[in-house]
Amino acid sequence: MAMTLHVDIVSAEKELFSGAAEMVTAPGELGELGILPRHSQLLTRLKPGQVRVRLLGGEEQLFYVSGGLLEVQPHVVTILSDTAERAKDLDEAAAQSAKQRAEQVIADHRSEFEYARAKAELAEAIAQLQTIERLRKLRKSS
Repeated sequence: MAMTLHVDIVSAEKELFSGAAEMVTAPGELGELGILPRHSQLLTRLKPGQVRVRLLGGEEQLFYVSGGLLEVQPHVVTILSDTAERAKDLDEAAAQSAKQRAEQVIADHRSEFEYARAKAELAEAIAQLQTIERLRKLRKSS
């Protein structure tokens, strides 16, 4: 039997995933993290991006997180995020629209606050679009 770890992905609104997995990949603040059973303990911030959970048998589930915290214990991974969604529930049109609005604010660059907020919104929109694209590729290969 393959070794597993327990994974919990929770947003401020709901629990998105709770179950056994072979591996978790998450967008750490300093780079992408791959977590397997018996990984050393870790607590780090996450940046906007996709979380991939490889289930027993190789099936992969995709989630989008807006950032948050990742806690790793030897057999438990917990992801806490203000905003998190299953990749299949993301709205591509809304993400494209948010990306365009953020790019326009960045181009106008009226105030530092607006600029910083637009950069954060742009990062989130791009992460959502990348998650949607990865989901498409997974569906094609299945």
